[in-house]
Amino acid sequence: MAEEKKHYMTEEGKKKLEDELQHLITTRRKEVVERIKVARSFGDLSENSEYDSAKEDQAFVEGRIAQLEKMIRNAVMIENEKTDSNVVSLGKTVRLIELPDGDEEEYTIVGSAESDPIEGRISNDSPMAQSLIGKTVKDKVTVNTPAGEMEVEILEIR
Repeated sequence: MAEEKKHYMTEEGKKKLEDELQHLITTRRKEVVERIKVARSFGDLSENSEYDSAKEDQAFVEGRIAQLEKMIRNAVMIENEKTDSNVVSLGKTVRLIELPDGDEEEYTIVGSAESDPIEGRISNDSPMAQSLIGKTVKDKVTVNTPAGEMEVEILEIR
């Protein structure tokens, strides 16, 4: 049997997943079951779009529950206290400058379960994070992105 993928996350990220799981199990699952009951009462299931829709929702909810349970079961907690504060690693926030244009950006490197690029939280599996991990302040790093190569300089790690 193949080894299951580890999901790196912070305590905060794990709590969010646990909260979502709890909501799906205690609320959404019951809502979907009720929708299925109501749709069944309409009669002929072969032409019952409400029933089909409710069954699709049920499949989605059950799939998400299974996914969350697996992620939580395989969670590896990010513990910054045990890592060198001068080196980019999982859980660290990195302030950098794009070269040569000088645009400053800030990213927190998190596990894929917590990534939210719009909020500046990038997955440790992303090209940017992969290029930054292990580097230190003042290092110049070339990042291979889908749009091509870009060069950045690390200004701060915290």
